[in-house]
Amino acid sequence: MDEKAAAADLMQMVNGYQLSQAICVAATLGIADHLSKGACSSDELAALVDAHPQSLYRLLRALAAVGVLHEGGARQFSLTPLGQGLRSDAEHSVAPWARMVGRAYYRDAWGELLHSVRTGENAFAHAHGTGVWQYRIDHPEESVIFDRAMSSFVPALAAAVLAAYDFSGFELVMDVGGGQGALLAAILAHNQSQRGILFDQPQVVEGAGPLLRSASVADRCTSVGGDFFVAVPEGADAHVLKWILHDWDDERSIAILKSCRRAIRPGGKLVVLEAVLAPPNEGARAKFADLNMLAVPGGQERTEDEFARLFQAAGFSLARVMPAGRIDVIEARPA
Repeated sequence: MDEKAAAADLMQMVNGYQLSQAICVAATLGIADHLSKGACSSDELAALVDAHPQSLYRLLRALAAVGVLHEGGARQFSLTPLGQGLRSDAEHSVAPWARMVGRAYYRDAWGELLHSVRTGENAFAHAHGTGVWQYRIDHPEESVIFDRAMSSFVPALAAAVLAAYDFSGFELVMDVGGGQGALLAAILAHNQSQRGILFDQPQVVEGAGPLLRSASVADRCTSVGGDFFVAVPEGADAHVLKWILHDWDDERSIAILKSCRRAIRPGGKLVVLEAVLAPPNEGARAKFADLNMLAVPGGQERTEDEFARLFQAAGFSLARVMPAGRIDVIEARPA
């Protein structure tokens, strides 16, 4: 690649936030949901979403220029195959995630990434004066948006995990920090004789009932509220932690794992679902996710060796790592 082409590619990377924010606005307005019914003019869309007509047109034509939408004559817009992923009812909808990452409080944390790189401190706390979890407790509307974003990944993730890992040998599966139970519901639905424990903060598991009932697993699942830094329920022979440890530094992650070690049934297994960092010059997705952990919750993505050290410090031993699409299944056993 010559110097001019390299500079052009680098400029496109530098301006990437503009495209991200434009997609976020389109997702927040529900543009793709309206266009799922057929092509619309920008003026018609403006009336539907309560937007300034000319400003909305400028947004839509920019998204059409990068293939998210298609612009026809008379300012008519339709969805492209790429844009279908912004429909809220799409099987692999990106809309909930797009809505979340474009929120002002989230962007503000990334705006303080330089502070984190210089000091090692959490960018979110520097920007807002509190950690992201407390911020969402204080701003419940942001918790709702966050929960929807996380839940949107579960169907594809659960399918990949269930294809890669056999849960059938467990009697009682506990999802530690399992949100409103989407992953646990998928595991239990796949294994009809199993029982489950959904464990998360009390205000989170309070809302799990409708999802568990809709999956027809509520009669086999107990929801328990608590603090995984202090203790988790006893008796499960499988502890599942999906995107939990990467939210925390080593000290706090070890505290979570020690809670699991005290509670896990003899002979049980710890099943951690996270991305394992690739060798140098590979795995950009996970390495930028690691920057997100630095900027927002204050945690980190980890290499296989780093997971092994975490487990050892908490009384577990790393057994195996199995790829499962965009995530890895990391199995550990009580040492």
